Amino acid sequence: MPLRAVVFDFDGVIANSEPLHYLAFRDVLAGVGIGLTEEDYYARYLGFDDVGSYEAIARDRGRRWSVDEIGELVGLKAVRMERLERDTSVLFPGAAEAVRRAADVLPIAIASGALGAEIRRVLDRERLTDCFHAIVAAEDTPVSKPAPEPYLRAVALLEFAVHAPLAPGDCVAIEDSIRGLESARAAGLRTIAVAQTYARTALNADLVLDSIAEFTIESARRLWPAETSAER
Repeated sequence: MPLRAVVFDFDGVIANSEPLHYLAFRDVLAGVGIGLTEEDYYARYLGFDDVGSYEAIARDRGRRWSVDEIGELVGLKAVRMERLERDTSVLFPGAAEAVRRAADVLPIAIASGALGAEIRRVLDRERLTDCFHAIVAAEDTPVSKPAPEPYLRAVALLEFAVHAPLAPGDCVAIEDSIRGLESARAAGLRTIAVAQTYARTALNADLVLDSIAEFTIESARRLWPAETSAER
């Protein structure tokens, strides 16, 4: 089957918000007596949703946070993120154009570990919300990446939106992180990585691009050889 839909990750692909996520985590954790270096954040916690990050940090630091305590930390981080993002664009160069180019050709969705309010706040500000047929955020699946559920949910919502059968193998995921690529592969999507967070050599994907600005539907379609051959 040819390419029929595109599912974008959000942080690190569309939004250059990982540095802000680090600052927000750092500031909230400082309030509970935990230091977090930028190196540790990118090496150990990037790719988790907020709950997963705090759970991993608790394990690593010997803390026993309850579900309610983690929920409070997530809420504090969300407030900090809103303040850090205020009055500034966090999009990668060329991201808005790449999203609009894709949306002009195929149905597109987001599968992300970010909170829905954070995703929609950025998309609304950049007037990109209407480009997406579906948005799957951290709170929309019982488990987050690297589990396949976020991508499986996105494909299911796209199928409902386009009123036609759609399989994961008909879709391509655009990712920046190792855990995100694991999630997409486990769900059965083909994968394109953008080397905006990790080095190209660290990214195991069907296609690796230097940036989201390079992404086109034509480049994604080349991952389906039968379609390419048929067009020649």
